Parts: sequence; C-alpha cells; structure tokens
Amino acid sequence: MQEVVEELRSALHTVWNRRWLALAVAWAVCILGWLAVAFIPNSYESRARIYVELEDVLSEQLEISGDGKQAITKVRQTLVSAVNLERVVRSTKLGEKVATDNEMQSAVQSLTENIVVESEQDNLFTITATVGKSSLSDAENAALAKDVVQKLIDIFRESNIAGNRGDVADTIAFLDQQLDDRKAELEAAEQRRLAFEAEHPDLIGGTGTVTGRLQTMRTEMRGIDADIAAAQSALAAISGQIASPPRSIVTAGGGGARGALMQAQSNLSAMRARGLTDSHPDVQAQQRQIASLREQAASEPAGSGGSPNPAYTSLMSIRAERQANVQALQARKAAVQSDISALIAAQANEPAVAAEANRISRDYEVLKDKYDDLLNDREEMRLRGQVETERSAFQFEVIDPPTAPRNPAAPNRPLLLLGVLIVGLGAGAGAAFVLGQLRSSFTTADKLERSLDLPVIGTISRSVTEAARKHQKLRLKQFFAGVGALGAVCFLLLVVEIVQVGSVA
Repeated sequence: MQEVVEELRSALHTVWNRRWLALAVAWAVCILGWLAVAFIPNSYESRARIYVELEDVLSEQLEISGDGKQAITKVRQTLVSAVNLERVVRSTKLGEKVATDNEMQSAVQSLTENIVVESEQDNLFTITATVGKSSLSDAENAALAKDVVQKLIDIFRESNIAGNRGDVADTIAFLDQQLDDRKAELEAAEQRRLAFEAEHPDLIGGTGTVTGRLQTMRTEMRGIDADIAAAQSALAAISGQIASPPRSIVTAGGGGARGALMQAQSNLSAMRARGLTDSHPDVQAQQRQIASLREQAASEPAGSGGSPNPAYTSLMSIRAERQANVQALQARKAAVQSDISALIAAQANEPAVAAEANRISRDYEVLKDKYDDLLNDREEMRLRGQVETERSAFQFEVIDPPTAPRNPAAPNRPLLLLGVLIVGLGAGAGAAFVLGQLRSSFTTADKLERSLDLPVIGTISRSVTEAARKHQKLRLKQFFAGVGALGAVCFLLLVVEIVQVGSVA
C-alpha cells in the first residue's frame, strides 16, 4: 500500500512539475474538441401516433374486410417503403438539392435510417423522424422533422384508402370482362344443348340425368304398385260389404201386396190395442184380409214394391269410385313402364349419342357454375366498392399529431462539452506524466533507493530567494488563471448552447 501511495505521489509530482505543458495540451485538446462539437449539427425529432382500424360492423357483416393480420403487416411494410419515402423527399426541403437518381437513393437511404416505426399494440403505431441537416438552421431542422412525419402520414392515408378504391374498381372492370366472355361461351353451349335436346328428347341432360330419371321412375313405379295393391284391397272389401244390405226397403205405405199386407197388420194391431177381441166382426174381417194379402205377397216377385236402400246405394258409389282409382293407377303404371323402357332402349341402342349428351350437359353445367361464381364475385366486389366509398373498412386516425420539437434530440451538446473538458484535462495530465517518464529523474528518495538498491543517506532541500518565491507565486496564479479560464470557456459554451436551444421555435 505504501508503494502505491509513493507511486501516486510521484505521478502527481511529475505532472505538477510539468503543469504548464499539461495546461497547454488541455487547452489545445479542448479547443479542438469544442470546435468539433460545434460543427456537429443538431438533430430534431418529431413523433406522431396513428391508429389503424381494420374492421367495422358493416365489413364484418358483409365479410369483405379480409384478414386483419395481413392488413397490419401491410401497414408496417408500406408505411416506410422506398416509394413513400421518395415522395416525402420530393415534397419537402430534403429534395431541394436532389438532382440525380444516385442523390435520390442516398436521400431515401438516409431517411430510412432516421425514421422509426414502432408498434405499441396490434394497430397502434408510433412514427419517429429525426432530421439534422448541417445546411439548415436549428429552427429549419425542427420544422423539417415535423413536415416529414406529417407528409408520411398524408401519403400513407392517400395510398391506402384511395389505392384500395382503385383496386376495387380495377377488379370490377376485370370481372365484367370475364363475365362477358363466360356469357358468350354459356350462350353457345346452351344453343348446342337445345339443338341436341330437340333431336334426342329422351337423352335430355345426359346419361347422368337419364340415370337419375330412371331411378326416380323406378321409385315411382314401386309407389304405384303399392297404391294399386292398396286400392284393390279396398275394392275387395267394399265388394264384400255390398252383398249384405238389400237393394230396397219395404214400408207400410209402399205399393204392392207386401205394402198392403204390412198396412193390414198395422190396422189389426191398432184394433187389438183398442180392446177388440178376435170374436169382434171387424177383427175377423181384418184377419181374413191379411190372409188374402199374404197369398198375394207370396206370389209377388222379390224386391218389387219397395223404396231404394240408401246404404246399398252408397256402397255401390264407393265401389265405382274405387274401381276407377284402380284403373287410373294401372294406366299410370303402364305409362311409367313405357317411359322406363324408352329410356333403357335409348341408352342401349345409342351409346355414342348418350356420351355426347353427357359431354354437352357437363360442359353446360361447368360454364354455368363458373358464370354464377363470377357473377357473385362481381356483386360482392361492387358492394365492397360502395362500402369503401361510403365507409371504408380501413379507418385511419391520427391519435397524436406530429410534434414540433423545441429541443434537439441529438447530440447531447452540454454533455459533450463537459466531456471534452474532462478529456482535455486528462490529455494534459497524461502528456506531462509521459514526458516525465521519458526523462531519468527521481521524484522521491524512496524511489531512488528502490531503483539503485542502495541506501540513501539524505536529501537536500531546494532553497530559493525571495524574488524567486514571488516569481513562483505569480506563475502559480497564472496557472490557476489558465485553468479557471478553461473552465470559464466551457461554462460560457454551455450557456450559449442553452440560449440557442431555447430560441428554437
């Protein structure tokens, strides 16, 4: 530890003995450093925040907004694209002295390095532009930084919103052209189909359609057979019911012997109800009349002399209706069977024609599906264009407008000025110490003893006269004055820097 202290004392003594050299070197380094700092232009930073809304309720309902993540990626890529930055250069003071393509590329490259786009959230972006042109004043650099950010926002809004509408219009025009082409092809295919169907009506739609029709007819045939079986069963049931009721009903007021017999029996019952006995002459006469009428009724044909039976008549009507239903079903079955036979015969006898029917039908369906798809796409794109015009799904809002910087973002000139002062003092002390090391002298007796490895008997103090002492004090005052002047110059530069920064509007 003692050796370290001795070395430190020795170093300080060496520097102190050559303090004028250290002061001169410090002044030289500080002057050069402060000049270099003075030539560094101030860079001013302007900042803005924008919010990009990629979805709205109408766009989500219409399903025309697309993928939000792709749109966010597009924002990040196009915001500081070379094309946009070139437009920024041409529309601001950055492009006043740009005449050639190389100069423009250099200006765009420099602007690319000085513009930073940061994403705070998925759709919230911060744009920062730093401008420090040595040919411009601080106020002009501050205004230019703000102009760069504002122009970048304007160009981005114009290129995305107006560009999207232009893309929609171009897409609609392309779809209209494609629809016209598909319409002509579809009309030609339809004419071929109509001509073929007129020549071969049995093969309308191709074998695929014919097969479907056969399957439908066979299914219909099975249904008709089931209906015929049910109708025949119902007819047999009603035929069995017709044998039970009589065709006519005999009543007392009806005509014929049977009717008179029933009337006479009714009169006889009425007499007995009045209390007349069988010995009464009227009763006996009535009995004789009844016996006579019975003989006449026995000889009368069955069914004559009565009124029609309503039940029998109703059953006959139902049977006639069911017989007609059975005949109609059988006729329908015969017609369907005939159609099935005709389709099978057409398929078997004309395979080439059937293949042609398949091809025509397939081509027509393919063209029709493509035309319908293009028509739906055209209408969807037209609706999207209306939404883009009236209410764009790409909502662009400036949350924080570009700031007008009042203080330079770089360099930190006060810190640089202090740093130059410290470096200058250090350089002066270092130069004095190195020069002392180059000369073979010893600042202390202990150092001399260690170097020679010999005991030092003693040291002789330096004696100076009064005049020399006064001269040393004067020189010491001059030295401290030089050091103080160096600090005063640094302080003055700091004050000037603060005043200049405060004067930037």
